Amino acid sequence: METISAQSVQRLLQAHQLKPWRVHHWLSPKAPRDAIFRAKIVDLCDLYTRALLPHERVLCLDEKTSLQPRTRSCATRPAQPGLVPARLEHEYARKGALHLLAAFDTRTGEVIGICRRRKRQLEFLELLERIDRSTPQAITQIYLVCDNVSVHHGKLVRAWLSQHPRFQMHFTPVHCSWMNQVEQWFSILQRKRFAAPNFANLAALEERILAFMAQWNEIAHPFTWTAMSFEKVLAKIDAALAKAA
Repeated sequence: METISAQSVQRLLQAHQLKPWRVHHWLSPKAPRDAIFRAKIVDLCDLYTRALLPHERVLCLDEKTSLQPRTRSCATRPAQPGLVPARLEHEYARKGALHLLAAFDTRTGEVIGICRRRKRQLEFLELLERIDRSTPQAITQIYLVCDNVSVHHGKLVRAWLSQHPRFQMHFTPVHCSWMNQVEQWFSILQRKRFAAPNFANLAALEERILAFMAQWNEIAHPFTWTAMSFEKVLAKIDAALAKAA
């Protein structure tokens, strides 16, 4: 068998600007990038960027699922002088999991949320009820941005919405969870509270999640979304539509 030196491989990779050790995950589209797909993006862009009227509110809703206490068998050891990092026990006990159902106000940054053991339409309706109670009656139009899972548009949810006409659902395009602003807040929660989870039990876990939410709401701020946030994906869709025409 012919052999090739490591230096030769390096030169070939450099010549062709290849870096096979780097991996970028992507998802092949299962929904067509067509005019309907484009219309959904334009709709979200409008909800996120235009000046709202006094009677309007825009909320992004989703669930952060399977949050586990992961109680460690030994206490976490704090960082020490001399660049010794904090040490987290590798072994932990499983004590169930919670689902966080949350809504992010796109104009104020306020978060409304509940923690539950299950994630069904019933729990989603609990969140909607809480939003309804906490929103002044002067707000007559509440736009809800959700993904396409069945929990968000099942029979019970549709019946509830028919009895609460000020609520209007808007769904993100398939495989476009990044367009849901609550995902940005979930990433902050993940970094701040779940980088090294170690909670005594589910009750302690829920207490810390709700405490973080309360602390966030004291200094809540919206995320900056502009029309430029959507330009790249819209340009790709427009190019595909032009090519197909």
